[in-house]
Amino acid sequence: MLTCICLFAYLLGSVPFGLVFAKLFTKQDLRKIGSGNIGATNALRAGGWRLGLATLAGDISKGAIPVFLALLLHPGNEPGSPDLWMALAATIAFLGHLFPVYLKFSTGGKGVATAAGGFAIISPLALAVSTAAFLAVAGVSRRVSAGSLAAAALLPVAVFWINGSLILSGCALVISMMIIFRHRDNISRLLAGTEPKIGRLKTED
Repeated sequence: MLTCICLFAYLLGSVPFGLVFAKLFTKQDLRKIGSGNIGATNALRAGGWRLGLATLAGDISKGAIPVFLALLLHPGNEPGSPDLWMALAATIAFLGHLFPVYLKFSTGGKGVATAAGGFAIISPLALAVSTAAFLAVAGVSRRVSAGSLAAAALLPVAVFWINGSLILSGCALVISMMIIFRHRDNISRLLAGTEPKIGRLKTED
């Protein structure tokens, strides 16, 4: 059962909702617009709020659905705790978003929304703390990337503090580190003072 959940998590995580929705509704290829990223921010740039929100919802669902299934289907008499099943589902769905099989394992997104979907099931309160950090930092700096980095950095701490699970905290740490790594270009621009601000996005995720 766990193998099936992990396979489903990867295949669902690989679905490039932003790319699909943009082609359906705007006839545009997100990979050729702005940053070339397939995430919600670039979708917002390409097609406005409706496309951006649809992409955001799709990417969140890629993380939430597999984790919910892992929690729901975990039998008490099989090896592995529910925490382990949820952590594997969240991590594999996240990796599917980063390295989608449907796009030949390239041009994936940065994973913030997919990670948020997974942790909405794993630890809603920890996600709320992380989201508050995102809103505060993004609001003050007016930079989405800065908010995303703050949220990613805080997530493992919040999960450990609230849940006290080493498995879930380890999962959050791995995902957080990968999100930060995927934002390496944004970090360089933030340090250089050239990262676009909200409302003037040209190269952000």
